[in-house]
Amino acid sequence: MSAQLPANLFQGLRVLDLTRVMSGPFCTAMLADLGAEVIKIEIPGSGDEARYFAPHLNGESTYFALLNRGKRSVTINLKSPEGIALVRDLSRQADVIVENFRPGVMDRLGLGYESLQQQNPKLIYASISGFGQEGPLADLPAFDLVIQAMSGLMSVTGEAGGRALAVGESVADITTGMFAAWGIAAALYDRERTGIGRRLEVAMLDSVFSMLLTNLSRRLFTDQPTRRVGNRHPETYPVDSFVTQDGDIVLVGFSEAIVKRIFEAIGRPELSSDPRFKTNRDRNLHEAELRSIIANWAATLTQQQALARLREADVPAAPVWTLDELLASEHVSARNLLQPGFNAKLGDIQVVPQPVRFTGTEVPTAIRTPTLGEDTESVLRDELGLDEQRIARLRAAKTI
Repeated sequence: MSAQLPANLFQGLRVLDLTRVMSGPFCTAMLADLGAEVIKIEIPGSGDEARYFAPHLNGESTYFALLNRGKRSVTINLKSPEGIALVRDLSRQADVIVENFRPGVMDRLGLGYESLQQQNPKLIYASISGFGQEGPLADLPAFDLVIQAMSGLMSVTGEAGGRALAVGESVADITTGMFAAWGIAAALYDRERTGIGRRLEVAMLDSVFSMLLTNLSRRLFTDQPTRRVGNRHPETYPVDSFVTQDGDIVLVGFSEAIVKRIFEAIGRPELSSDPRFKTNRDRNLHEAELRSIIANWAATLTQQQALARLREADVPAAPVWTLDELLASEHVSARNLLQPGFNAKLGDIQVVPQPVRFTGTEVPTAIRTPTLGEDTESVLRDELGLDEQRIARLRAAKTI
């Protein structure tokens, strides 16, 4: 498999990006990674709210730069009739529109699916929201933390007996963006057969809910409540983290054969016949005793020594790395997880594109991340055929 970023699978695909913050921009960034032409519509003067998210360097949000790689930034005032007309004109040439306004906003702007689909029957229209376009929660504002809190994810995250905790990254936004990109790809495939576009919608709460398979399998099919269990697996033991002399490790004993190898690795092969630890049910009932045995073993060793013994016994095990440790590892460079990028304010930067590998791809060139409105004039001139005088009038009227 090639280790290079695929740059042409969506070549020729035109995407009109009316999204902000993270879930929608993550979706459209994935499409841009595969060669789609993504035109990002932003508010004149202020732009996407994510441009205000820290950290900043030379006045530019590095968070925004990572999230909006490979796009063109066009500033259009959506409160202006002329601005709405420009977006409608751009939508006539688009294959895909992605928006993540609150439900009903696009219809009120005159940019709803029915209106735009009439002028462009092949248009694929993707709507991203917190709780869906319909339903009792549809009008509520949604942010990643809100969705983590309401989806049940926070309720099962954290130490046993401790407070519910959020996951340390915006997983609700990211997951929703990925599902939206997947839905768009499916709709594009369907359009190849039918010649007609579709509307699709994806909700953040639905997206996270669909991922909670371990806890849903417990709640839907047993009378046992879900619970916070720290780093251990909710159902299988020993799958947990342990402290060594110089760092934490994790190990995964998901089968009887591997549990037997764990006992051998820690120098306690007789535990395989101990009735407390014979089956997964037994080990869950006697978790405290088994955890103490493994923890006492790990505490006598360095991280490297413990991992060496576990891996020699063919036990799935790993160090708990910081992000800095991963970035410094050979894996990141060998897998080309960082790609060259460029921003007019930041200069040469590194970006993190989608990770799927495809055969027969080309060596990537630097991926540009746009400054606010950097492409307004070129898009209006090249895509809509506006002359310099018309563009100047639009700018004077603060439409762009």
